[in-house]
Amino acid sequence: MKKTKIYLGLAVLAVASIIMVSADHIDAPSTQGTTADIADFYGFEPTVGSDNTVFVVDLQSNVLPDLAYGTFDENVLVEINIDTNGDLIEDSVIQAIPRNGRMYFFGPAAPSQTGLDSEVLVDSPLGDVEISGSTAITETTSNGTMLFAGPRQDAFFFDFFQFNAVIGGMAPGGFKTAAEAENTFAGANTMSIVVEIPNSVIGNTTATNALGTPVYKTWVTTNVKQ
Repeated sequence: MKKTKIYLGLAVLAVASIIMVSADHIDAPSTQGTTADIADFYGFEPTVGSDNTVFVVDLQSNVLPDLAYGTFDENVLVEINIDTNGDLIEDSVIQAIPRNGRMYFFGPAAPSQTGLDSEVLVDSPLGDVEISGSTAITETTSNGTMLFAGPRQDAFFFDFFQFNAVIGGMAPGGFKTAAEAENTFAGANTMSIVVEIPNSVIGNTTATNALGTPVYKTWVTTNVKQ
């Protein structure tokens, strides 16, 4: 196990390079309902025609004050994986890991290894930001990347009960209209990590979506310290 340490700027934090093992969403039973559980992943342009891309990783759905979790876990590394050549293997990653009330970001940079295991890219620091409470705190790095980490209301809209009725054969009318549907997760919170980064820093897009818009092939994983 590599034990390289670096100091980030003038911060007193030392971030060790640590071997991690990954899991995704609730597919892995050991992560469901834990601090490593991914709720949702979003990627979008902040405005039409923008030269930036926004990545949002939501962790720990249904965060409530009385739950045992609801804070970022220092043993969990979040990794945004980016495929830049179309082979569906990560060529570049953006990482985020908390320490002592701040979220530290690394990359975009080539991962030390692909697949399930990962390692903190301590030689490629991107920046850091204080983890927000009730007031949002953002930081902008020297290359124009904006960073945020903290609790936010869950943006995911899903009529869970109607969905179950449809797949259970109990809703012959099918799904409700947007105006009729009820958001089962209204009022729920998540722990969000947000990166708005210039496209020039990420590299060229490798695909197009259904609207013909150039897009990146990306996915997110959480990696728990072993």
